[in-house]
Amino acid sequence: MAFERLAGALAVFGLTAAVAIGLWKTGGTGGPTRALMPRRIEAVMGTDGMMVAVIQPAEHGAADLALREAEDLLRNLESRMSVWIDRSELSRLNHAPGGREVPLSECTLAVLEAARRAWDETGGAFDVTCRPQIELWGRAAKSGSAPPAAALDDARNASTWQQVQLTDRGAVKQVATVQFDLGGIAKGYAIDRAIELLMQQGWDGGLVNLGGDIRCFGATPTGEPWTIDVQNPFGEGRLGFLVATDVAVCTSGNYRRHVEVEGRRHSHILDPRTGHPTEAACAVTVIAPDAVTADIWATALSVLGPDGIDKLPPGVDALVVDGDAASHRLLMTDGFWRRFQAAGQAQ
Repeated sequence: MAFERLAGALAVFGLTAAVAIGLWKTGGTGGPTRALMPRRIEAVMGTDGMMVAVIQPAEHGAADLALREAEDLLRNLESRMSVWIDRSELSRLNHAPGGREVPLSECTLAVLEAARRAWDETGGAFDVTCRPQIELWGRAAKSGSAPPAAALDDARNASTWQQVQLTDRGAVKQVATVQFDLGGIAKGYAIDRAIELLMQQGWDGGLVNLGGDIRCFGATPTGEPWTIDVQNPFGEGRLGFLVATDVAVCTSGNYRRHVEVEGRRHSHILDPRTGHPTEAACAVTVIAPDAVTADIWATALSVLGPDGIDKLPPGVDALVVDGDAASHRLLMTDGFWRRFQAAGQAQ
């Protein structure tokens, strides 16, 4: 296994970043006492998670209300952007005929606009119009037969950004076959909105973790930065951890989720440019100023692999795990390297 430092930044699917959360307290001679107020989140955007706020003891009740409000915000956004909720805005858009404007809320339209920009920036590696391809591979997993080339071509051509117009009020599909899936960006947007709510309420620090995608601000109750584990994609334990504050950390990879077709295990991440499951990287972790950016590039670099490093925007850093359990490399940007501490390394 080789460690390599790369100038630039990387990001993609699947590594699970985890936060070890405890009820720290700090205080002392004349110093304030602070504690960590946690709230577990269950079944939001297809995953579970945790939110925490750093508080003083007298703020317990107010913090509990703030965390409930943040959770309500997450669920509201899910109700608008989930393909699994029939009455969501996204489902209405997916089911709409061609040529008719579909009104969208400000938040859903903002996510679509960010996704459109990401499609340009990543050369098509991040593409939320790939829903027909996702459904095609879902059917392949059930039938046990890989999709034929013609079916892949049809799915890819049935839904593209060239067939969509975003307006001030919503979106117009030129053809009814256009379908969106916001799974690679909506969670990041929801995390950002929840963090912004907590920051506006003035807590000393806080963190939102949805399925291993994380954004934090401020400091822990001890005044230290947050530590975020980066899991080993080839077995138990962790590769190491990140020391971070006021950033988002999103992860992606093919070692936890996959589909099996014709006896072969395939990544659940598709290359929307070809319609085939990607094999460019087995795991990626991305650090960015916000979770939307980290979420996008974690997905894109799963498709692009190390070749996507030069496309990373300023302020984004990443780790890409390249290879397999028998022979692999950890490719890190300089910024990631500075925050990363390998497992077993002296602190």
